[in-house]
Amino acid sequence: MEDEIFVEEGSFPRTIFAIKTALGHEKTVAENLGLKAKRKNSPIFAIIAPTKLRGYVLVEGIKNIKAIEELLKGMQYVRGIVDSERDIELKEIEHYLAPKPIVADITEGDIVEIINGPFKGEKARVRQIDTSKEEITVELFEAMVSIPVTIKGDSVRVIEKEDRH
Repeated sequence: MEDEIFVEEGSFPRTIFAIKTALGHEKTVAENLGLKAKRKNSPIFAIIAPTKLRGYVLVEGIKNIKAIEELLKGMQYVRGIVDSERDIELKEIEHYLAPKPIVADITEGDIVEIINGPFKGEKARVRQIDTSKEEITVELFEAMVSIPVTIKGDSVRVIEKEDRH
């Protein structure tokens, strides 16, 4: 039997870097950095450019600031690494990683307009919200008999928020 040495994937310390970019060029920087990292076989595991975090790109890689700086050298729209001495914790950025549910801005009692499907153009009141399925149950205003209709949350546009006084 030969002695084999296995290096576990997580044995090198990983960190998350915040890279300052020119406003409006976050996606370009992320794409170019990804291509360059792949070409140079750099130890980068993930790159994200959250739309709500303007002027920044987040990069997960092996904790080697010199390698990251070398990779960023000469890249267009890159302004530098933010506070390279401080590690960014995952809990600080996890809200950028999970998409907001479609029904998050809809509440029971809201008046909505159905924007697609067989009831397109109809107005209705929201009666129930199922966040896990991203569906809402509405009651159509123009219906002769009040029948609850369940539709996808992206099939409606909120016209009027429920008054909460």
